[in-house]
Amino acid sequence: MNTVGTTADRARLVLRPGDPGYDDELAGFQTGFTQRPAVVFAAASADDVAAAVTYAASRRLPVGVQATGHGLPGAAEGGILITTRRMDGLRIDPEARTARLQAGVRWGQVVRAAAPHGLAPLNGSAPGVGAVSYTLSGGLGILAREFGYAADHVRSLEVVTADGRLRRVTRESDPDLHWALLGGGHNFGAVTELEIGLVPVARLYGGSVAFDAAVVDPVTVLRAYERWTRTVPDGLTSSFAAVLYPDAAGLPPHLRGRHVVSVRVAYTGTAAQGERLVAPLRETGPALADTLREMPYGESHTIHSDPDFPHTYYGDSAVLRELDVDAAADVLARTGPGASAMCVVQINHLGGALARTVPNSVPHRDGRFLVRLLAMAERQQARGLLDPAFERLAPWTTGRALNFAFGAGDRTRGLYDPATHERLAGLKSQYDPANLFRRNYDVTGRSRPDVTA
Repeated sequence: MNTVGTTADRARLVLRPGDPGYDDELAGFQTGFTQRPAVVFAAASADDVAAAVTYAASRRLPVGVQATGHGLPGAAEGGILITTRRMDGLRIDPEARTARLQAGVRWGQVVRAAAPHGLAPLNGSAPGVGAVSYTLSGGLGILAREFGYAADHVRSLEVVTADGRLRRVTRESDPDLHWALLGGGHNFGAVTELEIGLVPVARLYGGSVAFDAAVVDPVTVLRAYERWTRTVPDGLTSSFAAVLYPDAAGLPPHLRGRHVVSVRVAYTGTAAQGERLVAPLRETGPALADTLREMPYGESHTIHSDPDFPHTYYGDSAVLRELDVDAAADVLARTGPGASAMCVVQINHLGGALARTVPNSVPHRDGRFLVRLLAMAERQQARGLLDPAFERLAPWTTGRALNFAFGAGDRTRGLYDPATHERLAGLKSQYDPANLFRRNYDVTGRSRPDVTA
């Protein structure tokens, strides 16, 4: 462990392979892929981030940025990794309905801080996810159909660009860079702070209704779900999921060893309205569990109850213009009890505010559904399992979602539509001509050293 310089209150840590704490600093939520950067800068401030970028630029080394490690940044071997989890400053302005959050802040912190003011961020389903990287890659949250992507609500960003300069970027001050960062993410710099808009949501009607696949045919549930999505208002955001749970002691007894299909719901209308809207779902068959209820927004993480422990996973996504139920049924069969590894299928209903034209680079806004597939396996096994499933969906696929390219981000095809990709590539050449910043993909499509995630 090396101490290089100081900040106002904490020493800047610079770690190299073999140093005490190096492996711990690299550890994140994703345990399936190994990162071995030449130098890790454990940043505690924007000045630390600027020092790391300046160091990397002087040596022409690639840079990755990691907060929680849900989606690994893919710093090339021999490169620089900046970890930001110590940068956890958060300020709520209830009058302006905004939050300022540093690069290491997690969504659960923002939800808890905003709730006493009757406000909510456009967070995702898991409270442990890093808020900044999630937002820079679009940010598809539990209120998305009513309010759009999290990126759509960013007021300003503080970012260290490839020249080592800390900039405050707004739509008015730097329209091109603002556009590129919100969708192109850390490809254009290391973002140290965001100012985001909050929405006036203090409670919602939500939860899930789950079915045992041995009792209710998953395709029956899926067909009913697709039909149901054609009837719901924009204020209701939902997803379908299918999971074969292991027979593990840490799981609730009603889930152990079962193939479970469920529909998850978040609705900002009244509980009475919500009950009427979900009635067709409850008629699908006998429920294994039904948690639909009115709740304070601070309990919204219970809708999905995502796992909060680090583990191995690989996954990708497909944005669909329509959901062909027969094709999706084939995907369910490929990823169900007969699969070679545990898989998670999630189908998000898009549309509503997600389809709005907004001046940022979040692509594929005309999609009607997003299919997300995860395999709890190493890359090669997972690819062999999931790639045929995505091929089955290809006739209806318009692209992929960057936030859900878990380990598959080294494949750039489909992440952006051609026009967005062309503009991003041009701006990348302007703001980072040496290709210093490498999230886990390269918007220019240029060749680059192998990545790890």
